[in-house]
Amino acid sequence: MSKPIWDAFLTERDRQVFEASGYGALQGFGKRPAILVIDVNYNFCGDRPEPILESIKRWRNSCGAEAWEGVAAIRKLIDAGRGKGLPILYTTGLRREDDWDAGSWAWKNSRSAERVRPTGMQADGNTIVPEIAPGPNDLIVYKQKPSAFHGTNLMSWLMLLGADSLIVTGTTTSGCVRATVLDAFSNNFRVSIVEEGCFDRSQASHAINLCDMHAKYADVIKLEESLSFIQSLPAGLFPNLPGSNQR
Repeated sequence: MSKPIWDAFLTERDRQVFEASGYGALQGFGKRPAILVIDVNYNFCGDRPEPILESIKRWRNSCGAEAWEGVAAIRKLIDAGRGKGLPILYTTGLRREDDWDAGSWAWKNSRSAERVRPTGMQADGNTIVPEIAPGPNDLIVYKQKPSAFHGTNLMSWLMLLGADSLIVTGTTTSGCVRATVLDAFSNNFRVSIVEEGCFDRSQASHAINLCDMHAKYADVIKLEESLSFIQSLPAGLFPNLPGSNQR
């Protein structure tokens, strides 16, 4: 069995502490999972696969080529979820044209006022990349802060659907993914994070945040494990998906 991605960043002391303290136990999946795709848009992926140092010249939040590797994994997860009729929820940003509502986002980045559009397209940076575009039965959560739960409809929609757990993908691992996972944990959802479906600008931040979330808040799992789990679920768990015309 391959070592977790964060293993290379841990000291021997860290490994001993995790083992002795009991952290990192597997909680397992829930019975009624929803798939949550966090901020996989042009702002964080760029408009094409390219090395990160090239991509961030135009897209300051881009995660570079790793983002597009994540998109390919997310595509497989979404296809499996739709095949079983699971809820697919996406998040992306929402901002006034004058950036007044940027608020605290403007305090820690000298390029926060930049607005970029994909070359030759009318779409803006918050547009979810077309490779995993939402379908008619999917939901889009518009947010302005890191957590997908903060000031949004996400919690009420999960309650309406009757979901008891989340399978999480997206970006950035250390930012919006982590913030969302902690809020999901705080609301007593079981959370699984698909390692190949998450990405970040910093390799160290990506690995260590996966380590920390796996230790305390979620199970970090491989894509193949998530696909096998989805295939094991019975059909028809969510008859009240958007567009089902059932009341």
